[in-house]
Amino acid sequence: MSKTVTALNGASWEGGIARISEAPQQGMITLRGDLTAAAVIKAAIAATGQEMPAQGKAQCAGEKGICWMSPDEVLVLCPYAEIDKTLAKIKADLGDTHSLAVDVSDARALFVVQGPNAREVMAKLAPVDLHPATFTPGMFRRTRMAQVPAAFWMQGEDAFHVICFRSNAQYMFDLLKTAAQPGSEVGFFAAS
Repeated sequence: MSKTVTALNGASWEGGIARISEAPQQGMITLRGDLTAAAVIKAAIAATGQEMPAQGKAQCAGEKGICWMSPDEVLVLCPYAEIDKTLAKIKADLGDTHSLAVDVSDARALFVVQGPNAREVMAKLAPVDLHPATFTPGMFRRTRMAQVPAAFWMQGEDAFHVICFRSNAQYMFDLLKTAAQPGSEVGFFAAS
């Protein structure tokens, strides 16, 4: 049996104003349905131990979390090794509730942008107000980064997690590296 690997086999780069790294394999389940339905809420919470997030938020701790994707969709995060068990539990908890739960782990790539200039790197690529007073840890956005469909959230003050399609992994990694080139600090958030 072949061994699964991340899209870029754990690539990382530290040569600029922020550290760019591909995260280890992450379990990801797209859960679609009525996000106010008791069964959907119960399934997401039971799978992660996290509260259901409000619009534009992510409730994450370690490898587990729930990210708000749209009015009828959340992304459930779990350890990669537990994806089959977690998906089975979600489906059992959903019962006959009109919904969809599917493993998208191997169809996505996950990157981490870290360091005191991580916010600047992200602001160069995403049409999102990333001012520290506006975008804070726990906030989540589904957007485009240089025309690549992506989603991101802040796990901490100087760390962003970025998800994109696996087929765009190399391009996203290169975009992030380019936005983090040495000497490319803009300093916009420093005066904030």
